[in-house]
Amino acid sequence: MHHSPTFLKLVDDAKTRVREVTVDETLARLKANQGAKLIDTREDNEWHAGHAAGALHIGKGIIERDIEARVPDKAAEIILYCGGGFRSALAGDVLQQMGYTNVTSMAGGWRAWNELGAPVERG
Repeated sequence: MHHSPTFLKLVDDAKTRVREVTVDETLARLKANQGAKLIDTREDNEWHAGHAAGALHIGKGIIERDIEARVPDKAAEIILYCGGGFRSALAGDVLQQMGYTNVTSMAGGWRAWNELGAPVERG
């Protein structure tokens, strides 16, 4: 997918504040911390086509509105992902502004998850 220079600049800025983790690190964190939340920030149609096993779905367009009801503990470990790691970085930046203190973005997103052969769910 082609991204505009302005969008990429916005993402690069967010990534200065949001720590990225690899898929391997994500899998290790989920195994080590049963309370960690893996959140898919993609659109509904992307989610329904397939998503990381065990993930919650809160699209980037509504995450600010719904996060506190779904994850009320602002110290909870939250790992966000999207298609390639851009939207999740933007969402992570916003969650940190909302007071969430343990937020990361999965580098490479859904594409990297699939490339590694990590577990997926459909529908």
